[in-house]
Amino acid sequence: MLLRFGSVPILVVSSAEAAREIMRTHDIIFSNRPKSVIFEKLLYDYRDVASAPYGEYWRHVKSICVLNLLNNKRVRSFCAVREEEIKSMIDDITQHASSSTVVNLSEMLAKLTNDVVCRAALGRKYSSTDCLEGGQTFTGLMREFGELLGTVSIGDFIPWLVWVNRVNGLNAKLDKLAKQLDDFLNIVIQEHEDDRYRNGNDDDHAKSVKECQKDFVDVLLEIQKENSLGFPLDIVSIKAIILDMFAGGTDTTYTVLEWAMTELIRHPSIMSKLQDEVRGIVGNKSQISENDLVDMHYLKAVIKETLRFHPPIPLLVPRKSTQDVKIKGYDIKANTQVIVNAWKIGRDSKSYDNPEEYNPERFLNTSGIDYKGTDFQLIPFGAGRRICPGIQFATATNEIALANLVHKFDWALPGEAKCEELDMSEATGLTIHRKYPLKVIAIPHSC
Repeated sequence: MLLRFGSVPILVVSSAEAAREIMRTHDIIFSNRPKSVIFEKLLYDYRDVASAPYGEYWRHVKSICVLNLLNNKRVRSFCAVREEEIKSMIDDITQHASSSTVVNLSEMLAKLTNDVVCRAALGRKYSSTDCLEGGQTFTGLMREFGELLGTVSIGDFIPWLVWVNRVNGLNAKLDKLAKQLDDFLNIVIQEHEDDRYRNGNDDDHAKSVKECQKDFVDVLLEIQKENSLGFPLDIVSIKAIILDMFAGGTDTTYTVLEWAMTELIRHPSIMSKLQDEVRGIVGNKSQISENDLVDMHYLKAVIKETLRFHPPIPLLVPRKSTQDVKIKGYDIKANTQVIVNAWKIGRDSKSYDNPEEYNPERFLNTSGIDYKGTDFQLIPFGAGRRICPGIQFATATNEIALANLVHKFDWALPGEAKCEELDMSEATGLTIHRKYPLKVIAIPHSC
């Protein structure tokens, strides 16, 4: 579907076949990003991975992220971090369960993913109650960041109306948030610089221990110091990359867990089948390890179905064509902005039977569809050169967290509400959360 938003032609792609042409056949033509005043102000003038123009700089910074945080070996190295943070969450839920109080599961899942990514990328946790300059909490800052990234700036599409952003307060909001984010990232970097200075005076044994405990910020600062990539990595780029990895790794991951638990509670038979699988494999073990997940095929099917039914970013980050091209027989001009509708593709009756039904069974046995960018019927992470590089990191957290939640507890709605009464309203923003937090009763399961 070709639309025109002001002066900008917009191609909306809503089928797996068209998405394949965009993100595989003509991937290099559509690997650029459109300009946006919101991305410019919040993402350090396109210096991050997600919004950077396609080219040498983008290839370098993506390579840094994949090699030092997001590849399979590094993801496995954070296994202990995930297990520790999930145990902490389970302990918190157990305390609520013992007093029969309502659990705000959305809040707990957001804290979990926040803490896992903080420890992996920033070296320590930044609590949801940590106050930054201006009284803003860390969690509140990131929530506003996600909301503003999903806001439309009319000046991007009708340039002569760019003044509207000043009148409606959008520019002021962007400038204020950008400063708050920058102040926070300056603090993070300064803490690491101070640690590097102290470590320089440590003995050899202490240095070797700290070498094994490097987080992502340590790696970026080391690359900057040694100029090991052959191109200068300045402090602005470091802040943009840190923000990208953190924002991209928390919001989307917790959204998948939130919707997975929502659908499981709405469908007791699916919840029961998943619990039977997890409890049958784990048995009486006090804590699930990531090795236990290998044979949990239904668990993986639940994750896939949740990604199909509730893709965390329903309209993938826009692309922009760099030259004229034919897509499915139609002439698409250069500088056309492309919106891939992952939500619609996941609900296409050509690809799925009964697509409006939440049914993990569809991904068992007969279906080889996966979400890693090769099967265009399911592309919650995108595909091609611009595919999200954090798939393995997100999946590792989602699987171990969901397995623990259904293993340790049975779940009910407060006030003996019926499962079909659960409100499914969605919030607005780049990432689509539940509009209202998922509040539930946790009932400890005795093995």
